[in-house]
Amino acid sequence: MSVLRSFLTKPTVGPFVALVLASVFFSTQSDRFLTASNFSFILQQVMVVGTLAIGQTLIILTKGIDLSCGLIMAFASIVMTKLAVDTGLHPLLATLIGIGAGGMFGFINGFLVTKLRLPPFIVTLGTLNIAFALTRIYSTTAVVDLPYLQIALGNTFSIGKTNITYGVLVMLALYLLVWYVLAATPTGRHIYAIGDNPESARLLGIRSNRLLLAIYTVAGLIYGLAALLLVARLNVGDPQAGQTANLDSITAVVLGGTSLFGGRGHILGTLLGALIVGIFRNGLQLMGVSAIYQVLVTGLLVIIAVSVDQLSREKN
Repeated sequence: MSVLRSFLTKPTVGPFVALVLASVFFSTQSDRFLTASNFSFILQQVMVVGTLAIGQTLIILTKGIDLSCGLIMAFASIVMTKLAVDTGLHPLLATLIGIGAGGMFGFINGFLVTKLRLPPFIVTLGTLNIAFALTRIYSTTAVVDLPYLQIALGNTFSIGKTNITYGVLVMLALYLLVWYVLAATPTGRHIYAIGDNPESARLLGIRSNRLLLAIYTVAGLIYGLAALLLVARLNVGDPQAGQTANLDSITAVVLGGTSLFGGRGHILGTLLGALIVGIFRNGLQLMGVSAIYQVLVTGLLVIIAVSVDQLSREKN
């Protein structure tokens, strides 16, 4: 009985059960849902938001939140594509500069949070608007005719009759890397400690401000990688992209069981959360449900997930 209770209380069990139940339901509604090609398509749909959600998870674990991630991604995508196309800069260097631009924004967020002690909500709301404006100033039209290197991750390889996008492998590799850091390194334990009880973390000798600055910077670099995946998926640099990606990433994190109150959660739960969103949208689309109702269902899922988190905290 204790083994069963221990299993059921694991943070990834709830999202996994929700994922299975959603898959079972939609498989009864459409013959096309439960196919390898459709699940490959779902993974392609979630690889960008799923990557953004990795950085978002790191920040939420520390009791923060990042509203700017989607627009940072859009800015990084425009920087890397315009440098490669308009200036003729080597695509690899242009891509690295674009990813670095994401890291720069992350560093600014972290600096304002740690040094000026501003609330993460306010800081990232401000940098959201700055990234939005800079993206439009830099480019008002889509950047086309991109070099192969910047769109290569959008290509596919075959497993049987199913095509898998290389970008999906990059996303999964990032999840495994961050899972290892959080689960098996002192840095990971310190991240949880900061989110759970900042004062106790300080008394334990954890240099909280330095670690928080690093977390926000790493999150920004991850947003830059998400920009590359976005470019590879769209085959253009789109200045209109990413406007709702911040909310989608937060949705994935919350549905994955990570607490908005910090200190509790699992990075693999975030992957499950991203898949839940992708499966609901895909399943409803196959059922012919209007896109606006897909958004409605997503909103309801977020409220339910946060309510469950709040109730579990009160019981503890």
